[in-house]
Amino acid sequence: MNRLFYLILVLGISYSQNTVADEFYLNDARAYRSSSDGLLSNIISEIVIQGDSTVWLGTGRGISRVVDSLTITTLDTISTDIGTVVMNYGISAITSEGNKVAFAAATSDNEVSVGAGIYVTSDATDSLITWTYHPQPVDGQADSLAPFADGFFRALPVTTDHQNVTYDASMSGNYIWIASWAGGIRRFDILENAWDRIPLPIDGEEGLITCADSVYETISGKSVLKNFYLNPRDPSLGNHNHKGFSVLAYSDTIWVGTANGINLGVVGSNGCIDWVHYFYPLDNVTGNFVVGLAKQDWNGVRKIWAACLNADDPTEDRGLAWTDNDGLTWNRALVGERIYNVTAKDSIILAASDKGLWKSEDGQTWALFKPAKDATPMQSDEILSDQIYAAVIDDRMYYSDPVIWIGTRDGLARSTDLDGSAWKIFRAEYDADEVYAYPNPFSPNSHNTMDGDGYVRIHTDVTTSFVIDLTVYNFAMEQVISTQFDRRKNEGTLKWNGKDNNGRIVDNGTYFLSLNYDNKTEWVKLIVIK
Repeated sequence: MNRLFYLILVLGISYSQNTVADEFYLNDARAYRSSSDGLLSNIISEIVIQGDSTVWLGTGRGISRVVDSLTITTLDTISTDIGTVVMNYGISAITSEGNKVAFAAATSDNEVSVGAGIYVTSDATDSLITWTYHPQPVDGQADSLAPFADGFFRALPVTTDHQNVTYDASMSGNYIWIASWAGGIRRFDILENAWDRIPLPIDGEEGLITCADSVYETISGKSVLKNFYLNPRDPSLGNHNHKGFSVLAYSDTIWVGTANGINLGVVGSNGCIDWVHYFYPLDNVTGNFVVGLAKQDWNGVRKIWAACLNADDPTEDRGLAWTDNDGLTWNRALVGERIYNVTAKDSIILAASDKGLWKSEDGQTWALFKPAKDATPMQSDEILSDQIYAAVIDDRMYYSDPVIWIGTRDGLARSTDLDGSAWKIFRAEYDADEVYAYPNPFSPNSHNTMDGDGYVRIHTDVTTSFVIDLTVYNFAMEQVISTQFDRRKNEGTLKWNGKDNNGRIVDNGTYFLSLNYDNKTEWVKLIVIK
């Protein structure tokens, strides 16, 4: 079948039916309670709004939530159907709908990412939440025929939770959809309490029909999808389009981003799905590695946005791809930019990227936000990272005007307007009364990178001084640099970029930081490793 046939069939059904970060390395050294005040990790990769005021956060050390615009709690332990679970995991995906919330946990084993299961609740707005735990979906060795709708399809059993992390999730109606590398696309039927594997088109194929009787054959009394084998191995043994990275579900429509493009599916009455497959170079998408999806409804037009990375073809590119006609044609934006995720609300589109947060009101002209600095007088804090992993526009009535939430590898921030002119920054506070530098050891080439410079953050105890004098000495106690930090000038956090008075990055070694404030001197030992 050709692409046009698939498109007409899928969209016809649609209208008739009314349609990372792999940051999973954790520190176990903490006492466990039912919840902790504040964040336990500054890595914020997921932000999902839910209910009237709650904001759920996926972090490098557990699931957190903002409950009143200012107070953050992290769920150290959660109550589940299998008992109390210690949340010693990174959170790789969150989705919500109404009172329902689902999140996916992840960890690592010898630097290999491992899926740690999915947690679901239908009472997320209650003061005491009970979760249902589902292990990371895997198959048995003999599961070579996967049940689907009213039939079956042939599939390679995925028998391990290694390289089987849920990278994205989307909830719609009675289904929770998840996307993972080895596990592919799966859905959980909340009413049936069962997981299904989802067949997707084979690489290079323009679609896949599963809702017509003619595409099945009878084998040993079972109705099996013809000429199809689900296999997430690399070509030529398998298919990149069977590796899932992003998913977006609404009504009877499902969009899936894989390592081989974008898939539009329409769900039939019995759970079958007819797919159209869009991919480079056949379509005008920037690249085939699709890591984020978003829906924008504005002025009666529905746009689908996709964050794309270059995959196998050297002529592919990074950037955004978007369509305003359900995939009939695709357009490009921010070509060359590394986009982690994309979100949209009314006329506003936000793209979280390697360079920061991009904003557009027409999809063609884009502006890059300035780095986030805390607008609170004397707060002296800022996000020390160009990389923005997640962004959400929050227009709930809880706030007088719409706000923006962003998640970075250096904390969470909220802007009181859509222009990013007034930020409130939230971060993990490890030793509030101590004086220290972090990260330590520090690499100016890779830590807290902004505009080409890396920074070490310097934390002081409570101080009444407006001005702090910083002097850095090498191991021979020779002065490397001397500078002054004035909180009244809103210069951001107290930091050092690892450079000497001549602008040269210092050599590897041990350095001593002298901090003068409040009529006292504090010393901090810092190891620099480039």
